[in-house]
Amino acid sequence: MIDIVVVLRAEDAVLDFLSVLADGEAALVLADHGRTLAFPAGRSRAERLADIARHVRPADDGAGSPGPASLAELVREAVLAVGGDQAVVWTHSPADNRRSRGRVGRDTAIGCADHDVRHAVGYSPFLQVVSDFDRSLDRELIATKLGFVNRECEHLLTAESAEYVVQTPRIPATERFFHADADERERLFALLASLDDEAASIPDPWEFGSSAYEKDRLDATAAWVLGHRAETGDSLVEVGACEGALTHRLVAAGGAVHATEPNPLFRTRLTEAVRGTGSVRVSADDLADLTGEGHPRAGAHLLIEMLYYGQELALLDRLPTDHVFVALEPDAMDARVRPWLSASATWQEVESVRLVPPRVETVCAGRAYLIKRGSDGLLLRRTAG
Repeated sequence: MIDIVVVLRAEDAVLDFLSVLADGEAALVLADHGRTLAFPAGRSRAERLADIARHVRPADDGAGSPGPASLAELVREAVLAVGGDQAVVWTHSPADNRRSRGRVGRDTAIGCADHDVRHAVGYSPFLQVVSDFDRSLDRELIATKLGFVNRECEHLLTAESAEYVVQTPRIPATERFFHADADERERLFALLASLDDEAASIPDPWEFGSSAYEKDRLDATAAWVLGHRAETGDSLVEVGACEGALTHRLVAAGGAVHATEPNPLFRTRLTEAVRGTGSVRVSADDLADLTGEGHPRAGAHLLIEMLYYGQELALLDRLPTDHVFVALEPDAMDARVRPWLSASATWQEVESVRLVPPRVETVCAGRAYLIKRGSDGLLLRRTAG
């Protein structure tokens, strides 16, 4: 059995896969170079590292996955180069927070579905991943890894890009690996995405429908909003409704909701989910769109867990409403919204609530776990005049 390691860049092979490549029949696929390096069984460890070192490059934000088909062909070439017919394929985690590596891990697994594919946990600052098997490096291998980093990656120790900087947590003494089926792989990949098509590539990427934490958060948020109906009425605009997890709760209680969702994939699922519900209107408006002319006045606008993406808070002044509900993680609320609110001549705080406290919870059917950081709510009322 041959070990084939597929990485984005050469240094990744030593940082996360040294235990795989140090000895035995193996080959390395460099996705950014589009080439393979063969390591026959008789090739020494020093010779292997020297081959890898020749391909370490400066930080390059243009490096990326060539796609599943190209990676599959490179793996096929690597197997032939070593002279075998069966291979175990090792690659990055689809949940690598460095999206370039995450794509390589995901695309390799898609292209090599007929192989035994194993993902490196690697550096995972947002998730604790449950590994299937671990390889603790002895002191000799640790010294080999550190020597390679100091000789060949000195320029990356101070790299400005978070995608390429090499820091202590990215030089593991124990290399951890896991298997993932197709659903688990796609959920891990989507979980680390932002609000683009990668996040929306699967239904319910944040597990609103299955997470106990998210159920409590959504129930508490709906109860909070609906508890102010005497002030706001039933006319609500939910900005960034995603697939409608909160929308359904509001409508079930008799609210009339204009649910907006700019992402076309999420919006399609939202539209299908509320089809036949007369009290819901769906549009593609984002926060800026809602400040334009032609939008009817609403009792309240809901900005629930969506002000994480650099939106200009001054846009709130132009929303056609006298009430805005904002919900965010407590740290984000304190760092972003409260300083803006303290300087605002347009809005005053009516109520501050803790919707849910933080909780540690598993995701992706138990493959990983993380801290959900809780959610605080602020009800804002437009000041007179």
